[in-house]
Amino acid sequence: MTEQHAQGFERGTDGPKVIVVGVDGSDSSLRAAAYAGGLARRQRALLAVVYVQPVMSAGAALGAPVAQVTDEIAEDLVAQIREATERTKGMFDVRWEFHTFRGDPYTGLVKAADELTADAVVVGASEQAGHRIVGSVAVRLVKAGRWPVTVVP
Repeated sequence: MTEQHAQGFERGTDGPKVIVVGVDGSDSSLRAAAYAGGLARRQRALLAVVYVQPVMSAGAALGAPVAQVTDEIAEDLVAQIREATERTKGMFDVRWEFHTFRGDPYTGLVKAADELTADAVVVGASEQAGHRIVGSVAVRLVKAGRWPVTVVP
């Protein structure tokens, strides 16, 4: 006869602790942020909102202040998120942080998920037609197979 050890269920300790959501200002990324916010609230998880600032080579930028423009986008995203948080304060209490990473969206989200020890990643569906052929960030994240990935249309 084998001895079985009963594992007690620990209320409130299952489910994701950190949910990473990628935002870039597009409608689908903002829907993904709203969906991830609901998940984080229900799971009592930390919502890590991540914006990946594109890095362009000096030749491609041709002197354009790319870093300044992407910094402005990041600041605008933070302002939008804070405004939405203030409107729903008390109704939907969600712990959240905003992070920026530099690079291409896929590499930036992988780095963010690794550094933040994400339990889940949420992204918006690509709105670019070419991604049907080449593959979107969402498809690449799913293929990486390192976290559960939710793609929000």
